[in-house]
Amino acid sequence: MGVVGAILGLPLAPVRGVLAVAELIRRQVDAELYHPASVRRELEAVDEARAAGEISPEEEAETQQRVLDRLTASAPRSPEPRRNEEER
Repeated sequence: MGVVGAILGLPLAPVRGVLAVAELIRRQVDAELYHPASVRRELEAVDEARAAGEISPEEEAETQQRVLDRLTASAPRSPEPRRNEEER
């Protein structure tokens, strides 16, 4: 059924490709969002905005807390591999 399954599954190849790209993008975004260097850059930007008077002390504290909560929270786990991927 390998050849027949491949032929019948061929119309779904573009969909699988789009899903693979979407998963790759999601992983990259998660990695960047939870990376300590990214968090540090965001905290520095908040400090600079406060020093320039662009935000209030309350907004600064709120933003810092949100960023630190993101850092201390565990990064979301990637879903378990689907059965098709395990067989490959």
